[in-house]
Amino acid sequence: MPSSPEDIADPSGSPESLILHATDNGVSWITLNRPGAMNAVTRDQRERIIALLGEASADPAVRAVVLTATGRGFCAGADLRGAPATGDRVPGDVARTIRLGAQRLIAAVLDCEKPVLAAVNGTAAGIGAHLAFACDLVLAAQSAKFIEVFVRRGLVPDGGGAYLLPRLIGPQRAKELMFFGDALSAADAERLGLVNRTVPDEELARTARAWAQRLAEGPTRAIALTKQLVNASMDADRVAAFAAEAMAQEINMTTQDANEGVASFVERRVPEYRGV
Repeated sequence: MPSSPEDIADPSGSPESLILHATDNGVSWITLNRPGAMNAVTRDQRERIIALLGEASADPAVRAVVLTATGRGFCAGADLRGAPATGDRVPGDVARTIRLGAQRLIAAVLDCEKPVLAAVNGTAAGIGAHLAFACDLVLAAQSAKFIEVFVRRGLVPDGGGAYLLPRLIGPQRAKELMFFGDALSAADAERLGLVNRTVPDEELARTARAWAQRLAEGPTRAIALTKQLVNASMDADRVAAFAAEAMAQEINMTTQDANEGVASFVERRVPEYRGV
């Protein structure tokens, strides 16, 4: 996990400088790098993240993904300052912008074929909170905060917030967060079930690396199929969920890792998964 430089990343910089990327031991590290703007996401950054998640899905060498950030903030939401002036809106413009923008970003996390871990180092607000909540696992530094900031600006939540939160914590809790827009501490987020684990700030990088390495050493295709089953289960009835489970089992049993898992059990040894 990269360090947290105090210098302010130039918002006009390249997507490669504003989104840092490295692959290490099977883990794709995607790091938002605009600390001076609390990592508010620009359009170019959004497209870069979506592309990197797509590449992670297709690359057999990548077996897990970590989303994190530099500086004091994880992501302060969408950066609207660089958005082009639109003049008079045509009906459908706003819906199209949301569909092709924030919703595509959240869908890219949900649809990534590798497990995605959020290492939330600071404030996650608006779409930044939803970016974390869309991840498969969420680690948060004790200083982190989560804010459904939309209501403070007279806005409706976007980026899948009204889809994600009720499924994670139930409709009443989701409405409380979205109606009031109060900051939620990392400890309270963990208590509600939005965060898997809260750790001291200085332990976040080490814990994220340890969790990511465990994921990268696991049976990659089995984890991908499990992710698909869990994500789809909230919208499926029992018949559809059971059918999907049976099909996932059928597909998974064609993988080398499934055979290795069974063989290692019979031979009473630790399995060595290769991600295929």
